[in-house]
Amino acid sequence: MTPSWKTICALADIPVLGARRVARAQGPQVAIFRTEDNQVFALLDRCPHKGGPLSQGLVFGHSVACPLHSWTIALDSGQAIAPDEGCAARFQVRVLDGQVQLDQTELDTVGLQFAPLKAGPCAKAA
Repeated sequence: MTPSWKTICALADIPVLGARRVARAQGPQVAIFRTEDNQVFALLDRCPHKGGPLSQGLVFGHSVACPLHSWTIALDSGQAIAPDEGCAARFQVRVLDGQVQLDQTELDTVGLQFAPLKAGPCAKAA
């Protein structure tokens, strides 16, 4: 299926070695990460271990460390790095003319089985 690209933000809006969260109508947010070499990756903003907000983690190389228990997640695959196990859902992402875009179909469907976080270091209690 051909992606249906949706512009999310300018690349400059995402800090180098940082992240930006994308809210969705339902399901957990999506985290868009920018590496030091300006590569961009998008994962479900939920660590496979305890659901921690990956967008609040430390970005290094092409990985992010979860802020809750320091699990390391590969940005290109969403896979936890051994000895940890698990995977954060990955989203197609591209940069076109300085604009970061995600596939609208994936935004509407991927990771909806998880409830959004209601409390925690990056969410307000409902």
